[in-house]
Amino acid sequence: MHNSARGSHNPYGPNDPAEAGPSINRHLTPTLQMARRTPLQRPQSTYSDTGSRGRSPSGYNSPSPNMRAPSAHSSRRSYDSRPLSYIDLQNVSYPQAPPPPIAMDNSQLRSAVGNNASLLSMGKTLAMYRENVKKMNDPETQYAFAIFLIKCAQELGLGQGADASRKSSTKGGRDHDSPYIEGPQSSPEELLREAKQILQKLADRSYPFAQYYLADGYASGLFNKGKEDYGTAFPLFVAASKHGHAESGYRAALCYEFGWGCRKDPAKAVQFYRQSASKNHPGSMTRLGRACLSGDLGMNKYREGLKWLNRGTESADMQYNAAPYHLGLLYETGYGDDVFRDEAYAAKLFTQAADLGHAEASYRMGDAYEHGKLCCPRDPALSVHFYTGAAQRGHAGAMMALCAWYMVGAEPVLEKDENEAYEWARQAAECGLTKAEYAVGYFTEMGIGCRRDPLEANVWYVKAAEAGDQRAKQRLAAIRLAASGGAPGDAVPKDGSKLKKSGSGNEKTGQNDKDCIVM
Repeated sequence: MHNSARGSHNPYGPNDPAEAGPSINRHLTPTLQMARRTPLQRPQSTYSDTGSRGRSPSGYNSPSPNMRAPSAHSSRRSYDSRPLSYIDLQNVSYPQAPPPPIAMDNSQLRSAVGNNASLLSMGKTLAMYRENVKKMNDPETQYAFAIFLIKCAQELGLGQGADASRKSSTKGGRDHDSPYIEGPQSSPEELLREAKQILQKLADRSYPFAQYYLADGYASGLFNKGKEDYGTAFPLFVAASKHGHAESGYRAALCYEFGWGCRKDPAKAVQFYRQSASKNHPGSMTRLGRACLSGDLGMNKYREGLKWLNRGTESADMQYNAAPYHLGLLYETGYGDDVFRDEAYAAKLFTQAADLGHAEASYRMGDAYEHGKLCCPRDPALSVHFYTGAAQRGHAGAMMALCAWYMVGAEPVLEKDENEAYEWARQAAECGLTKAEYAVGYFTEMGIGCRRDPLEANVWYVKAAEAGDQRAKQRLAAIRLAASGGAPGDAVPKDGSKLKKSGSGNEKTGQNDKDCIVM
């Protein structure tokens, strides 16, 4: 009934996997290497981020709201204070906060040792915790201690080689003001091994938070020297999901969908997505909604897809922020019998996703405020604001848009700055954007925002030409012609494509109202 109504407006591909500042800064030169965007983004590792082995461009230092808070009672193996029925397990809603990790400044110890707790060394802190953990059989305390060990290992330079281990290894001793003897400080690998053993014991006792953390550690490579081990992680995700852990259910569904550690099984994937979505998990709701609308995973249910996308939008958070963006795509053009075109509402949804950190939504709003799309007024300040949010999350197109703004300026919001323009173009080129590679070549050849360097310019032209950029090919042909004694103008493209700069101040002018850079 609805298939004919949707027609060719389906915004989703058949195999598209599930996804995972208030003021304007006038000097926005990127200082960090932006990660390349990959078509398949695996879920971010909730706790076991080890720097360069992280799953996404930016990490979150605060605990992820992915797990249910456990009861203070520890007499039962279940993580609640009473036996859970099947109905109870099906109605555990997302978010599920884990036991809070221990603060590294030792502030939680001051009630035991006084105001000098912050002066305790890491070795003495570990000794104190070990003594207390040995005296109790509380899974929450043991879990918190395991997390503390991992945090200590990361602070000591986990994964940075033997130099960090030697530097962290110090002789033990006794502080006469402290009742705890500090032995030789453990290496990061030893701390990680101890934490893994504790988590494994808790996982064997069906403690779901430990099962999830252990699975996440294997999947991210934390426990395998950077090598992903979904074969070990998958059964742990499944086990934790059976104890009502929503995030584990979502991760198990991804494993079934993409064959990570198991055989691909779309039906099983849908089963686990539904299980997690029933607990209000925004990632699962988004994936179910998109699957119903696109027809993949064996699903083709128009109204159910809209229901899940709307619920995912209501529950979207910083980690799972894609639902409002995808719902906005539907309202931008209209979709089927129940979604009418409403550009203003689409802009509202894009803004919601952008505020939660969705790079593509930020880019779309930057473009809308630049060109007056989606019922938005032309507003250079908001355009730069949203472009900046997208660029700082690695969006190459937004980097080039900022390059364009800096080339012309937008007084009084943004001063013209060719150095900033070059830096953003360089970042976009390093992300692999072809037109940015050509632009950097042109900047370098002409000395715009940087020192003139014909040899380096030629390198960028070659990169762009190899990626299929016709202007780069024409520019290389002109350079070769000039080197052989010909007239360089003979090789200039007939359409006169080149870097244009406007002096109007508030708007970028030229073809398509934005050609202050090579388009």
